Amino acid sequence: MDTTADDPTPPRGAGRFAAEHDVAVAAAHEAGALLRSRFHSHYGVRAKGADGDVVTDLDLLAERLVVRRIKERFPADRILAEEAGAVPAQGAGAPAGGARTWLVDPLDGSNNVVIGLPAYAVGIALCVGGAPVVGVVHDPVTDRTWTASAGGGAFGPQGRLTGPRRPLSPVGPLLAWTQGHAVGRCDPVAGALKEALEVRCRRVLQLWAPLLAWAMLARGDIDGFVGYRAEAIDLPAGALLATEAGLVIRSLDGGAFRGGMNGPDTDRSFVAGRAEDIPYLLELVAARQDGGHRLVT
Repeated sequence: MDTTADDPTPPRGAGRFAAEHDVAVAAAHEAGALLRSRFHSHYGVRAKGADGDVVTDLDLLAERLVVRRIKERFPADRILAEEAGAVPAQGAGAPAGGARTWLVDPLDGSNNVVIGLPAYAVGIALCVGGAPVVGVVHDPVTDRTWTASAGGGAFGPQGRLTGPRRPLSPVGPLLAWTQGHAVGRCDPVAGALKEALEVRCRRVLQLWAPLLAWAMLARGDIDGFVGYRAEAIDLPAGALLATEAGLVIRSLDGGAFRGGMNGPDTDRSFVAGRAEDIPYLLELVAARQDGGHRLVT
């Protein structure tokens, strides 16, 4: 497991997207230093939508920094940022149809920061044709970074990431859970899923910062990750980290997972873990009747 910060400096990128990898890592580190330095400061907090989410001045400052760094190096690329939304590509060389799109989550865990809980991350991904090719997750609290490149593996401070190696505990797996902002408090599917997991798992972590959960899974700290209508902005970076660490992601019905930056949130429900553990994890969320509602839709 990659649980210490002996060398927090991630390896430089290699291969086709080496330059993009290194720009993303540098931008995430710079944004992380900003967030860490102002964590205990006074900053503005505003409601974001009607579902209890928030946006802070820290989100906006970190996002502007990351977007600026990407635009300086890759002005022809499209950027989709958590707070600003779509930032169009610039110049005559801009690719048609947004073939290259950066996804920026400048502060994954804003609700944690607002209550003084130091559990948050910076996430950056580059997608080409809708598929992630570079993913970066940076934890400003520990100054650790985990990165992945399509076909190039996933890496952290202790080297290559390989996911959990231990067998599942007889008292149940240790899982993380995430759900999208659009999922209501009384959503019957989410309620039934969480109830089923709580009954049969050793622990179910709800971190309010899914990028941290993806990093934990890739490191091997947890056994699996279950998501229901997950957010598009941070999913590609986390999913790439997991798959390049040798883990498997399936839709809740066991089929191929096709969720990503595009499409409806109903495509972004998943189970992730080791290939040998996936059948058991799928059993936990298997379709059954619960108050008239099916767990898998």
